Amino acid sequence: MTPSARTPKQRKQDTLARLEHDEDAWVSTADADGGVPYLVPLSFLWDGATLLLATPAASPTGRNLRTTGRVRLGIGPTRDVVLVEGSVKTLEPAELPDGVGDAFAEKTGFDPRQLTTAYLYFRVSPQRVQAWREANELEGRELMRDGEWIVLD
Repeated sequence: MTPSARTPKQRKQDTLARLEHDEDAWVSTADADGGVPYLVPLSFLWDGATLLLATPAASPTGRNLRTTGRVRLGIGPTRDVVLVEGSVKTLEPAELPDGVGDAFAEKTGFDPRQLTTAYLYFRVSPQRVQAWREANELEGRELMRDGEWIVLD
């Protein structure tokens, strides 16, 4: 049985809870030349406004994020998904604000600063957020547009 569609307010609350409590996302990037897609699972830290990712600097994802400054994230299972399209700022580990590297390591269970492979951090500023569970939630799935929440608290 399909559950009833959530109100937009409930959907936003559930989305914010998922961002706060989930650890992993499917991260989709593309190269700037041919648009070749690349999809990987990465851990993230949500600070209430942005998501922080880390991946090896030399990886396809790292290169794509630096080159295009764009990303799409899929968080949660297919029947309770949050999609985030965002702009990306690249950060060297030394550029992280105080405590952020520690918070990332605590939330995700690994600390890229301790690895021998060169990692970069990527701060994702959401520009568009969508969320739905079933077909009855496809209408109204857009919660954020142009970096602004369109569903108010």
